[in-house]
Amino acid sequence: MAVKKPFGGYTISFDSVSDWPISKVFGKGKITPSEMTKLLWKFVKGNKLSNS
Repeated sequence: MAVKKPFGGYTISFDSVSDWPISKVFGKGKITPSEMTKLLWKFVKGNKLSNS
């Protein structure tokens, strides 16, 4: 049985938004939605934005 890529290999690129603050969280390369979630939580925890 073939292994299916998650989200069909769907990736998001923030190349064109380098001047936006969002590129500071996600970078400029292509990333998957699951990687976005991990980076977002890393940013939140690293900047002590959560209440835990």
